[in-house]
Amino acid sequence: MLKLLTAKQTKEADHYTIINEPIRSSELMERAAKAFTKVFIERLNDRKKSILIFCGKGNNGGDGLAIARMLLDEGYHQLQVFIADFSKQSSEDFELNLERLQLKDASIFYLKSASDIDLQESDVVIDALLGSGLNKPLEKDWEKLVRKINQFPGFKISVDVPTGLPCEGELLGEDMIKADWVITFQRPKLNFLLPISSPYIKEWKVVNIGLDENYIQSTASPFFWFWKGDVQNYIKARQPFEHKGLLGHALIIAGANETMGAALLCTEACHKSGSGLTTALIPESGLRALNARVPEAMYASRETLKNIKWENYTVIGVGPGLGTDVEAVDLMKEVLNKFKSPIVIDADAINILAKNQELINQIPENSVLTPHMKEFDRLFGTHDSWWKRIETALEQSAKLKVYIILKNRYTMIFTPEGICYFNSSGSPAMASGGMGDVLTGMITSMLAQRYPVEKAVQLAVFSHGYTGELLAQKMYVVPATSLIKQIPYVLRELLPK
Repeated sequence: MLKLLTAKQTKEADHYTIINEPIRSSELMERAAKAFTKVFIERLNDRKKSILIFCGKGNNGGDGLAIARMLLDEGYHQLQVFIADFSKQSSEDFELNLERLQLKDASIFYLKSASDIDLQESDVVIDALLGSGLNKPLEKDWEKLVRKINQFPGFKISVDVPTGLPCEGELLGEDMIKADWVITFQRPKLNFLLPISSPYIKEWKVVNIGLDENYIQSTASPFFWFWKGDVQNYIKARQPFEHKGLLGHALIIAGANETMGAALLCTEACHKSGSGLTTALIPESGLRALNARVPEAMYASRETLKNIKWENYTVIGVGPGLGTDVEAVDLMKEVLNKFKSPIVIDADAINILAKNQELINQIPENSVLTPHMKEFDRLFGTHDSWWKRIETALEQSAKLKVYIILKNRYTMIFTPEGICYFNSSGSPAMASGGMGDVLTGMITSMLAQRYPVEKAVQLAVFSHGYTGELLAQKMYVVPATSLIKQIPYVLRELLPK
């Protein structure tokens, strides 16, 4: 599990590494430039490409100068360096790398103002103007230069972070480098994982520059990045003599006459994810479809709701396609009154809570809420930024003692202990109807199998995204039905070898 850092914490990790390795700051910059250059060459190995490198006079510019020198050494001779000479101040490491680059007889141009450069034709544009220390909107020549560079043709690569984009927090303005690729150091920046970065970053890659990992992992950050290796540490293999009675009984409460598909997707995903028994409490009109689609699942009638023995179920998943009419509201009230173990609450069940706020405090502890952005805002109030949603989610998960899964490209999991986990798996090809219904079924299934809630949620979220990621290697769009079929195979692959 990797700790994610703010810009300030990253700077502190730089300093700690320099003092305790020990290593000079210029040597750490050299290491970063080498890491950048290595992945650059792996992707863009045509030495005939023309390259423009734009450098500020701080350490990000120093990185750019070191990269320019290394690319020249590697045979990229159609390379020009432009230094934004907009202030008298410069960092020591910038000056050191400028001296080193000048020994290479490089083409270096100084820009006293943004008007000193016109539109440039180039295959590649490298942005090393301003790094992670930005704390105010771009102004004057910086603003004008960024606007100009965005109009340049060519493949744009930013060093560590696009100029103008803060590493975390609210955007500071509208003028930022629009990068096709960002090669970032040691960790992804928090804003890379939020939709606010979408207009400015098409793709990013992390390179290791050797910062002290023990120090990073000890920092007081609530943000973590989890990946395949983490869930492999606790996914459980089936044991001899295990039977369906030991693997939990999940109840899926979902579907209406017009939205039975959501209930079927959720039920099948629950079954395919390994729950010992799966029962679907759906309208009778969906029984034939249930028997055809998921013959392994059992049926519970809503007409005999009063006779349900709630204690027979390990966990309940409620909401997909449920509707928000009076019958659905009464059903939700019955669930909250009678079932005191964790509940997975999704879709229309969240919308019911949003319209009936008095029910929120009846949610059992350690339950799981799985809203997308609009559902989240309906439940907790309108937010004008993703950072405010993060603040609310941290607050509400602790207050309600529940887990909140805020679905996105990098889905966030908020815990009652005040932690936010970002999921590393997934693909834009998964942006299709029914994916949330599948995830609800998978989470419900993991809880039925008695995984601890935090691990159940992480395993379901990661394997859901990872299944879609694998399918996206061969499919333009990944339909929910295709993903469900692959769940058992992916879970088997995740077992430790």
